[in-house]
Amino acid sequence: MIFQFNIAHTIQASAVLLKTEPAQRMSRLRLLKLLYIADRESLAERARPITGDHPVAMDNGPVLSTTYDLIKGEDFLAPQWQQYLKNEGRDVVLVADPGVGDLSRREIAKLHEVAWRFQNSSDWVVAEATHTFPEWAKNQPPKGSSRPIPMEDVLEATGLLQLRDKLIADTLAEAAAGRLFASA
Repeated sequence: MIFQFNIAHTIQASAVLLKTEPAQRMSRLRLLKLLYIADRESLAERARPITGDHPVAMDNGPVLSTTYDLIKGEDFLAPQWQQYLKNEGRDVVLVADPGVGDLSRREIAKLHEVAWRFQNSSDWVVAEATHTFPEWAKNQPPKGSSRPIPMEDVLEATGLLQLRDKLIADTLAEAAAGRLFASA
Protein backbone atom coordinates (compact mmCIF):
# COMPACT_ATOMS: atom_id res chain seq x y z
CA MET A 1 0.00 0.00 0.00
CA ILE A 2 1.44 3.33 -1.03
CA PHE A 3 -1.08 5.62 0.69
CA GLN A 4 -2.72 5.37 4.10
CA PHE A 5 -6.49 5.59 4.37
CA ASN A 6 -7.54 8.77 6.18
CA ILE A 7 -10.98 8.56 7.81
CA ALA A 8 -11.16 12.29 8.62
CA HIS A 9 -10.36 13.24 5.01
CA THR A 10 -12.89 10.73 3.73
CA ILE A 11 -15.71 11.94 5.99
CA GLN A 12 -14.97 15.59 5.26
CA ALA A 13 -14.61 14.99 1.50
CA SER A 14 -17.92 13.12 1.47
CA ALA A 15 -19.57 16.00 3.33
CA VAL A 16 -18.18 18.54 0.84
CA LEU A 17 -19.72 16.55 -2.00
CA LEU A 18 -23.04 16.09 -0.20
CA LYS A 19 -23.23 19.83 0.50
CA THR A 20 -23.21 20.47 -3.26
CA GLU A 21 -26.70 18.91 -3.35
CA PRO A 22 -29.69 20.95 -2.09
CA ALA A 23 -30.95 18.11 0.13
CA GLN A 24 -27.38 17.21 1.23
CA ARG A 25 -27.93 13.67 0.01
CA MET A 26 -26.94 11.61 -3.01
CA SER A 27 -26.93 8.01 -4.08
CA ARG A 28 -24.08 5.98 -2.73
CA LEU A 29 -23.16 5.09 -6.34
CA ARG A 30 -22.76 8.78 -7.20
CA LEU A 31 -20.87 9.56 -3.98
CA LEU A 32 -18.46 6.67 -4.50
CA LYS A 33 -17.81 7.62 -8.13
CA LEU A 34 -17.30 11.34 -7.41
CA LEU A 35 -14.93 10.51 -4.55
CA TYR A 36 -12.96 8.14 -6.77
CA ILE A 37 -12.72 10.70 -9.58
CA ALA A 38 -11.61 13.43 -7.16
CA ASP A 39 -9.06 11.09 -5.52
CA ARG A 40 -7.69 10.06 -8.91
CA GLU A 41 -7.44 13.63 -10.21
CA SER A 42 -5.82 14.83 -6.98
CA LEU A 43 -3.28 12.04 -7.36
CA ALA A 44 -2.57 13.01 -10.98
CA GLU A 45 -2.24 16.72 -10.16
CA ARG A 46 -0.52 16.66 -6.76
CA ALA A 47 0.84 13.11 -6.41
CA ARG A 48 -1.51 12.72 -3.41
CA PRO A 49 -5.04 11.33 -3.25
CA ILE A 50 -7.59 12.95 -0.96
CA THR A 51 -8.75 9.85 0.95
CA GLY A 52 -5.81 7.46 0.66
CA ASP A 53 -8.37 4.69 0.14
CA HIS A 54 -7.63 1.57 -1.90
CA PRO A 55 -9.61 1.04 -5.10
CA VAL A 56 -11.35 -2.07 -6.31
CA ALA A 57 -12.90 -2.71 -9.70
CA MET A 58 -16.60 -3.57 -9.60
CA ASP A 59 -19.34 -3.89 -12.20
CA ASN A 60 -20.10 -0.16 -12.20
CA GLY A 61 -16.47 0.97 -12.24
CA PRO A 62 -13.81 1.63 -9.63
CA VAL A 63 -14.81 2.04 -5.98
CA LEU A 64 -12.88 3.19 -2.92
CA SER A 65 -13.07 -0.03 -0.91
CA THR A 66 -12.94 1.17 2.70
CA THR A 67 -15.34 4.01 1.92
CA TYR A 68 -17.78 1.50 0.44
CA ASP A 69 -17.45 -0.63 3.58
CA LEU A 70 -18.09 2.46 5.74
CA ILE A 71 -21.25 3.23 3.78
CA LYS A 72 -22.41 -0.36 4.28
CA GLY A 73 -21.52 -0.17 8.00
CA GLU A 74 -19.05 -3.02 7.60
CA ASP A 75 -15.80 -1.35 8.69
CA PHE A 76 -14.57 -0.96 12.27
CA LEU A 77 -14.51 2.82 11.64
CA ALA A 78 -18.23 2.84 10.72
CA PRO A 79 -19.30 4.43 14.05
CA GLN A 80 -17.06 7.41 13.29
CA TRP A 81 -18.55 7.66 9.77
CA GLN A 82 -22.11 7.37 11.11
CA GLN A 83 -21.66 10.39 13.39
CA TYR A 84 -21.86 12.51 10.23
CA LEU A 85 -23.30 10.36 7.44
CA LYS A 86 -26.13 7.85 7.32
CA ASN A 87 -27.83 5.63 4.81
CA GLU A 88 -31.40 6.14 3.75
CA GLY A 89 -32.15 3.39 1.28
CA ARG A 90 -29.61 3.74 -1.52
CA ASP A 91 -28.73 7.32 -0.53
CA VAL A 92 -26.09 8.74 1.79
CA VAL A 93 -27.29 11.73 3.81
CA LEU A 94 -25.27 14.33 5.70
CA VAL A 95 -26.62 14.42 9.28
CA ALA A 96 -23.91 16.53 10.96
CA ASP A 97 -21.22 18.80 9.57
CA PRO A 98 -17.70 17.43 10.16
CA GLY A 99 -16.15 20.67 8.92
CA VAL A 100 -13.24 20.80 6.49
CA GLY A 101 -10.32 21.36 8.86
CA ASP A 102 -8.34 18.34 7.65
CA LEU A 103 -8.75 19.15 3.94
CA SER A 104 -6.61 21.60 2.02
CA ARG A 105 -8.11 24.37 -0.10
CA ARG A 106 -6.95 22.46 -3.17
CA GLU A 107 -8.74 19.31 -2.05
CA ILE A 108 -11.95 21.22 -1.39
CA ALA A 109 -11.67 22.96 -4.76
CA LYS A 110 -11.10 19.60 -6.50
CA LEU A 111 -14.17 18.10 -4.84
CA HIS A 112 -16.30 21.09 -5.88
CA GLU A 113 -14.94 20.99 -9.42
CA VAL A 114 -15.75 17.30 -9.83
CA ALA A 115 -19.25 17.74 -8.36
CA TRP A 116 -20.00 20.68 -10.64
CA ARG A 117 -18.63 18.90 -13.71
CA PHE A 118 -21.12 16.08 -13.20
CA GLN A 119 -24.00 18.09 -11.69
CA ASN A 120 -26.24 17.61 -14.73
CA SER A 121 -25.25 13.98 -15.32
CA SER A 122 -27.22 10.99 -14.10
CA ASP A 123 -25.60 8.59 -11.67
CA TRP A 124 -25.19 6.08 -14.49
CA VAL A 125 -23.43 8.62 -16.72
CA VAL A 126 -20.99 9.29 -13.87
CA ALA A 127 -20.44 5.54 -13.44
CA GLU A 128 -19.92 5.10 -17.19
CA ALA A 129 -17.30 7.87 -17.15
CA THR A 130 -15.23 5.74 -14.77
CA HIS A 131 -15.35 2.85 -17.24
CA THR A 132 -12.97 4.86 -19.44
CA PHE A 133 -10.22 4.68 -16.81
CA PRO A 134 -7.43 2.30 -17.88
CA GLU A 135 -6.93 0.97 -14.34
CA TRP A 136 -10.57 -0.20 -14.25
CA ALA A 137 -10.47 -1.70 -17.76
CA LYS A 138 -7.26 -3.58 -16.91
CA ASN A 139 -8.81 -5.04 -13.73
CA GLN A 140 -12.45 -5.36 -14.79
CA PRO A 141 -13.88 -8.21 -12.71
CA PRO A 142 -16.24 -10.97 -13.78
CA LYS A 143 -19.86 -9.84 -13.51
CA GLY A 144 -21.06 -9.63 -9.91
CA SER A 145 -17.61 -9.67 -8.32
CA SER A 146 -14.78 -7.30 -7.47
CA ARG A 147 -11.05 -7.22 -8.02
CA PRO A 148 -8.44 -5.03 -6.29
CA ILE A 149 -6.91 -2.36 -8.50
CA PRO A 150 -3.17 -2.29 -7.81
CA MET A 151 -1.96 1.22 -7.01
CA GLU A 152 0.70 0.71 -9.67
CA ASP A 153 -2.10 0.56 -12.28
CA VAL A 154 -3.54 3.84 -11.00
CA LEU A 155 -0.08 5.43 -11.00
CA GLU A 156 0.51 4.22 -14.54
CA ALA A 157 -2.87 5.53 -15.71
CA THR A 158 -2.19 8.95 -14.16
CA GLY A 159 1.38 9.17 -15.48
CA LEU A 160 3.03 8.77 -12.07
CA LEU A 161 4.45 5.26 -12.18
CA GLN A 162 8.01 6.58 -12.31
CA LEU A 163 7.39 8.28 -8.92
CA ARG A 164 6.28 5.07 -7.18
CA ASP A 165 9.40 4.63 -5.02
CA LYS A 166 9.43 8.31 -4.02
CA LEU A 167 5.74 8.19 -3.10
CA ILE A 168 6.36 5.12 -0.93
CA ALA A 169 9.32 6.80 0.78
CA ASP A 170 7.28 10.00 1.37
CA THR A 171 4.38 8.02 2.83
CA LEU A 172 6.67 6.08 5.16
CA ALA A 173 8.33 9.32 6.30
CA GLU A 174 4.92 10.94 6.96
CA ALA A 175 3.78 7.90 8.94
CA ALA A 176 6.98 7.95 11.01
CA ALA A 177 6.59 11.68 11.69
CA GLY A 178 2.98 11.11 12.73
CA ARG A 179 4.03 8.42 15.18
CA LEU A 180 6.80 10.65 16.54
CA PHE A 181 4.42 13.57 17.15
CA ALA A 182 1.75 11.27 18.60
CA SER A 183 4.20 9.94 21.20
CA ALA A 184 5.45 13.39 22.19
